[in-house]
Amino acid sequence: MKLNLQLLVLVLGFSGILQAQGSQQLAETPKHGEWVDFKRDNGSILKALVVYPESGEPSKAVIIVHENLGLNKWISDFSKKVAGQGFVVIAPDLISNSVEGLERTTDFENTDKVRDAIYTLDQKQVTKDLNLVFDYVKNDPSVNGEISVVGFGWGGTQSFNYAAQNPNLESVMVYYGTAPKDLTSLRNIKSPIYGFYGAADNRVNGTIPDTEKAMKEYGNLYSFDIYEGAGHAFMSRGAEEAYGPNTMAYEKSWNKLITLLK
Repeated sequence: MKLNLQLLVLVLGFSGILQAQGSQQLAETPKHGEWVDFKRDNGSILKALVVYPESGEPSKAVIIVHENLGLNKWISDFSKKVAGQGFVVIAPDLISNSVEGLERTTDFENTDKVRDAIYTLDQKQVTKDLNLVFDYVKNDPSVNGEISVVGFGWGGTQSFNYAAQNPNLESVMVYYGTAPKDLTSLRNIKSPIYGFYGAADNRVNGTIPDTEKAMKEYGNLYSFDIYEGAGHAFMSRGAEEAYGPNTMAYEKSWNKLITLLK
């Protein structure tokens, strides 16, 4: 009888732990995600994933700009993770309907085809697309008017470029992306830029000194972290690899990112 009571206590205790964990996960789960369509001026449709947090008041918004692999599962999962921290998140699929018959990144045959489509995008159209999603969240009653941008790789470069086009951004987070080739355009930047780089990514890191010099010359805030041993795309790689430099960089930069956004 005593043994049965002990077993019952253990079972009830374990059940309580599971319920507590489930409640915590539920609290961190975004309210819902949905796809939104925007009509471009060329007649095609830009598709964007919007994820809302559980919140009783207007929240800050984050635009997430994908890398050269498009709006894949990792970007979708990351968008939901950011929303789980209390932000309204919108992630445009910038190659949506850029190739006839292919509505989203996930419709492409393989990643090579995705890269090909991304590298043929018109820069002016990318900026127009980002303006469409910016205006959308700006006018969303669930957003408090503060809108930041987070971009990865190719998207990090696009984020840096967009900062020079849109003076109304709250902040811009550039993950292993480069500044615009025309550094004089940096004079137009009004928002702080934060960079996240891997130490083993010399192609990108070699551009940092000139970028830092130009940003300082124009009186713009530009600070960055370089993570020892991490390579290019350490965020997407670190989310999947066994524990190592990329994973450690992912964890450290995630904590820094959320702190900066809040």
